[in-house]
Amino acid sequence: MSSNIAIVKYNAGNIRSVLFALERIGVEAEVTDDAKKLENADKVIFPGVGEASTAMNYLKEKNLDILIKNLKQPVLGICLGMQLMCAHSEENDTPCLGIFEEKVKKFEPLASSSEKVPLIGWNQIHNLKTPLFEEVKDDSDCYFVHSYYAALGEFTIAQTDYVQNYSSALHRDNFYGTQFHPEKSAKVGEQILKNFIFKI
Repeated sequence: MSSNIAIVKYNAGNIRSVLFALERIGVEAEVTDDAKKLENADKVIFPGVGEASTAMNYLKEKNLDILIKNLKQPVLGICLGMQLMCAHSEENDTPCLGIFEEKVKKFEPLASSSEKVPLIGWNQIHNLKTPLFEEVKDDSDCYFVHSYYAALGEFTIAQTDYVQNYSSALHRDNFYGTQFHPEKSAKVGEQILKNFIFKI
């Protein structure tokens, strides 16, 4: 069982809801931008709500961009955190960390479509792979808030259909990412967080 959980501190919101969600499953975590603490953690969570270029600039100022890429323990990126782990974001033409090769693009619904951007609300995840989704049923509902999406690729471990099919979760080596917010996804999200903390 992992006891030393670190949450990356940077200027992207929503960290409190992650802390509360971890508390609900009996896990305490420390919010930090201290390199040693992040390197020595059993697991690292990289959350985020915000704008890609501002967040990347902050990571670079603190040398967290290099640090995150070189972490050896399991790392979970959430929402913007996952997008920043991709190669590039169309949001203000932002080069990102490049852990995943997927590119992040803006949703472009057809003019005749009823689909709104940003996507805010519940949607299904399917084609689930890896132990991150152990005991999670295909087509489970999770909570999303985003205008940009990661394209499908070789690292896709969950898909969601909104405007088109896209990656709602990614995995490469010790790095995992979810576009949805497990901390706001009720029992399904709780199970995913438990899987990350206790089974990966």
